[in-house]
Amino acid sequence: MPQYRFQARNQKGELVGGVLAADSVAAAAMQLRQRGDHVVQLVPLTATADDLRAAVMKLNYSSGPSQKDILDFTTQLAVMIRAGISIRAALEGIADQVSNEKFRKILLQIKHDVETGKQFSEAISKYPKLFGPLYVNMVKASEMSGSFAKMLDRIAAYLGQEIETRRMVVGASIYPGIIAVMAIGTTVFLLTFVLPRFAGVFQGKEDALPVPTKALMALSAFMVEWWYLLLGAAVALIVGFLFAIRTEVGGLWWDQFKISAPIIKRMFRALYISRSLHTMGELLNAGVPMLDTIAITADISGNRHYRRLWRSVYAAVKQGKKVQTQLSRSPLLPRSVIQMISAGEESGKLGEVLDEISAYYQKALKDAIKAVTSMIEPLMIVVMGGIVGFIAMAIILPIFKMSNLVSGG
Repeated sequence: MPQYRFQARNQKGELVGGVLAADSVAAAAMQLRQRGDHVVQLVPLTATADDLRAAVMKLNYSSGPSQKDILDFTTQLAVMIRAGISIRAALEGIADQVSNEKFRKILLQIKHDVETGKQFSEAISKYPKLFGPLYVNMVKASEMSGSFAKMLDRIAAYLGQEIETRRMVVGASIYPGIIAVMAIGTTVFLLTFVLPRFAGVFQGKEDALPVPTKALMALSAFMVEWWYLLLGAAVALIVGFLFAIRTEVGGLWWDQFKISAPIIKRMFRALYISRSLHTMGELLNAGVPMLDTIAITADISGNRHYRRLWRSVYAAVKQGKKVQTQLSRSPLLPRSVIQMISAGEESGKLGEVLDEISAYYQKALKDAIKAVTSMIEPLMIVVMGGIVGFIAMAIILPIFKMSNLVSGG
């Protein structure tokens, strides 16, 4: 029977180790759990260094938790804390139910940090890709105010809205993307498979062909002969574009395009305004200091131009100025929004005002997405129909012309 070397924590929290025999790793883990131990490490006794290295590589490169996993974790933790379960027991219980191995190990490490005396906010701050600055700062504020479960509910609501917003934006781009791919695919099919079939029909009659037909025939011959160059150029163009928008200059251009292009600018402006003001409102209502709130809002905004705006607001507030002072100098926020922010500052209810504005822009975002979809759909259909119709006309027109010549002769 195979033997396994293990490390585990017993019911007293002490780290114990040893060797046990079992039919499989799962059976060995079950033995440890049945005696009340929590498994920390479990490897075959005969495992080689290569086996261990492969296991580590598999863990390191396995898919990490998604934002939906973080939302589910936050919701479960809020329910368990509200029910009176200690945070250590809650973390262990959630970890046992998590299917993602990487996330399970992270939760167990967070539990270990909490057991050693660290605050929960300090423990999760070690994983900034999973628990961003908004999450950490809202938790930290709740630890000082004693409203941990309530704050987790607010965080879960925020994450849920962010997931829904992302789903709406992605969903709005899927249909136009499908139409664009179909248009390109249809055009390539007609030029490389259909049009060459007519080359023999038109052979020797090139002088009588209309200009559009000549141009398409030349393009078709070029695509058939040099298709690999065109494919390589298309791949290089896509890779180059993706690389360019990751640079500061390219990213600024791309972000400017999204908030200024005629059809999509309304949608993206509503997205960035809603996200920024929602984040800011949540943090202020959680009791996070103003400067920290503005800094986090800048990082979460999602657009370099809005990030610059909020960083300029940060610098102004640090000098003792009001938030609306710097906002009024930028065209990125409507005047009405700046006036409401100013009123919120004067009344001392800025957090509540920001919540109301962000809720309005969340609705505006939904309306903008519907409007963009309704405009792009017929536009793409017209473009696709125009391309296919032009190719069909270039093929059929010379055939009719030759038929008339033959019947006339």
